[in-house]
Parts: sequence; C-alpha cells; structure tokens
Amino acid sequence: MTVPLAPTPADDGARKSERLEFADNALLIQLFGSHHAHLARIEQHLDVSLHAHGNEVNVAGPSDDVTAARAVLEGLYERLRRGLSVGSAEVEAAVRMAVRGGREEIAGTHIIRTRKRQITPRSGAQLAYVNAIESSDLVFGLGPAGTGKTYLAVAKAVEKLVGGEVDRIILSRPAVEAGEQLGFLPGDMREKVDPYMRPLYDALYDMFPSQQVAKRLESGEIEIAPLAFMRGRTLSNAFVILDEAQNTTPIQMKMFLTRLGENARMVVTGDLSQIDLPDGARSGLRDSVDVVRDLEGVAVITFSDQDVFRHALVTRVVRAYERMERNANSAREK
Repeated sequence: MTVPLAPTPADDGARKSERLEFADNALLIQLFGSHHAHLARIEQHLDVSLHAHGNEVNVAGPSDDVTAARAVLEGLYERLRRGLSVGSAEVEAAVRMAVRGGREEIAGTHIIRTRKRQITPRSGAQLAYVNAIESSDLVFGLGPAGTGKTYLAVAKAVEKLVGGEVDRIILSRPAVEAGEQLGFLPGDMREKVDPYMRPLYDALYDMFPSQQVAKRLESGEIEIAPLAFMRGRTLSNAFVILDEAQNTTPIQMKMFLTRLGENARMVVTGDLSQIDLPDGARSGLRDSVDVVRDLEGVAVITFSDQDVFRHALVTRVVRAYERMERNANSAREK
C-alpha cells in the first residue's frame, strides 16, 4: 500500500515523499536485508532516502526515483510473497527493471524450478529468452558474458528433464582452443574434455545435488561432449544446448542444427564480439542466424550490456570494450 506524504518545504514539484506499508512483517527482514543492506543498495542506485520503521518505509527524493524505488520494493516484496528469495543480485536486477519501466517483470512472471533452487528472469530480455525457450524448437541467445544465456538455458533443460518432458540433456561446446584435436591432449577422454565444459558443469551443480549430477552423467541422462562428437547423430527426446557457438564454423553449425530430432528442443548461445576463430574465418553462429532467423519455430533473442548480472564491474568492462570496437571501426572507415 502506498500513502503520499505532505511535500517538504523544499519540494519544488519535482520531489515527493511516499510511505509504503507491507502487510507481512515476517518478510521484512529479507526485504530490507541484513542491517538494511538492501535499502542501502537501493539508495546507492537511486537518488532517494529510505527510512524503515516497523512495517513501513518512507521514500523521499525526485519524483521519478521515488516511483522507481516504490516499484523495486513492491516487486521484491511480491517475490517474497511467492516464496522466492531476495538477495543483492535480485535487488540490483529490480532496480534496473524499475529504471527501465519493467515493473511487471520484477515480481518474477516466469519461475524455473530445479531440484536445488527456483530461478526467475532478471530483465526483460531474460524473460523473453525463457519464454522463447518454452515456445520455440530452436532458440538463439546472443550477447555479452554475464547475461545468463547459458545459465537460463541449462535451468530450463533441467526443469524439463525433471518434469519428464525430455529423456536427456545434451550440452556441447566447440573445443576451439584444442582445434578439436583432442587426441593430442593428455589423459582419458573425460579429462581431455572437462576443461572446455567446466562452465556447463558449474551450472548443473547449481541446479542438482552433486550426487545427482554424477548419477545422471553416468546413466546418460546428461551428456556433455565437444561439438565434434555430434556428427552423425539424431538427437531425439532431448534438450540440446550448444554453448560458445560463435566459435563454430559454418559447416559445424549446419551439422549441429540438422541433428534436431523428434520431441527435441535446441538452444544455441554465443557472443559474436568474442570470436576465437582464426583471422578471416567466418563464425558459423553469425551465418546460421542470418539463414534461419525467419523460419517458423526459430527465435532469436539478443542481450545487451544492460542485461549483465555478474559483478557490476563486468558491465563496465563490456561497455569499455564496445567503445573500443566502435572507435576502431570508425577509424577503419575513415
């Protein structure tokens, strides 16, 4: 519930104060954060002052920032009412969504349920992505590191495996660093492959207890393999993810996309600004998006630096590199 307060004498019409009331006191410790850390974080990002007393929060500041702060607190409170967690990452995401006017999505309109946690999109692009995965047979997730492309795809794969909608999960990456000449690396096949697949393992361990990951890998319900191992196969009744697809060649991408079998879903993720192929080689991801994006059953979701949800410095790093690339492109065009 929002209650406008009387304007302060210094109010020039652009500033305002509001009082927010929250009915369930049991949720307020999580809403406010330890030692009101979440309120402090909102104050850092928005030009507002927040004062909590009992089950009320007084919000004061410029009108737009007060409106955004109200949207953040009400959205986070709604998350808690629905049994979802609120931590610093959720607060950061809620602030971004409120600033961009995405009030509805803050409350978590799509919940991905895995064995260890419940996951919700943190931006409009993430919401569009998980909705596309739900409704399309082939989804491309394009954008910079830290936008959740791989993590959300693995989460949806786990949800569908646990729910019995698919029989197995197949996770793949091109082993570009080894030129896919894995036979020259030391160790058995698992030891050769694991370093390139570690991000996929990390996501799985976030969603399954470790013993279940091991058990499902052993049974074949979860398969993690380099892209080269996909040749000649038909992938049916499966959720298939190709990660780091910017490092595929056009021939490899065509081979991979044509593996799709009955009752299968495929997600392809990549960052076209981080291609590790030899100079002059065209990315198979770029080719495939150009070729199939308008086909029925295909969705292409593009993320931006606004969707980066790692450490705040990651966003600044991404933007710095984008500026450098734009300047280099401008210099070449002159």
